[in-house]
Amino acid sequence: MGLLTIIKKQKLKDKECRCLILGLDNSGKSTVVDWVLSFYTNRPRREITPTVGFQIHTVTFENHNVQLWDIGGQSTLRPYWDNYFEKTDVLVWVMDVAVASRLEESVQELRTILQNRDRLGYNCRIIVLLNKKDLVADLDLVLDKLEKDLAVVLKLENVPIETRTTNALNGDGLETLMELIVRGCAGV
Repeated sequence: MGLLTIIKKQKLKDKECRCLILGLDNSGKSTVVDWVLSFYTNRPRREITPTVGFQIHTVTFENHNVQLWDIGGQSTLRPYWDNYFEKTDVLVWVMDVAVASRLEESVQELRTILQNRDRLGYNCRIIVLLNKKDLVADLDLVLDKLEKDLAVVLKLENVPIETRTTNALNGDGLETLMELIVRGCAGV
């Protein structure tokens, strides 16, 4: 039995879950975290400013302590993302679907992360949030192209991947996010 297996078993026993929230700058990562904190801890919503570095928040859900690691998405910080991969149970990738010019960049960054699967861990669940859907005039057209691009990127063996459209300002599409994260931690 390897050290990582022992650590994973201990985390399951302690019901701890580590979730990275990643994506390009201004994709809505901190707004997603703010909505989760507001919804699950009854904390008032806050004014969001760009995350420089990272912020860690813990939310209790279904007897699990979920650590949400909100990591800045500026291009100068992206080379350091892989420093946070170790012991990650769930990766939430947030994409801003309202800015068409940045969609390919976001898909490429996700592709780069997934090519480094040995660092992220092959058992890490991946959730892709297509955020800011309320700002897109022809959402179906954008989603159709994006789904094709993501289908190529996300073809990984034995890796459960969830994709959903969201509006982090009002929580639309985020209602079951914590359930998905906890299921990912439990390996379900």
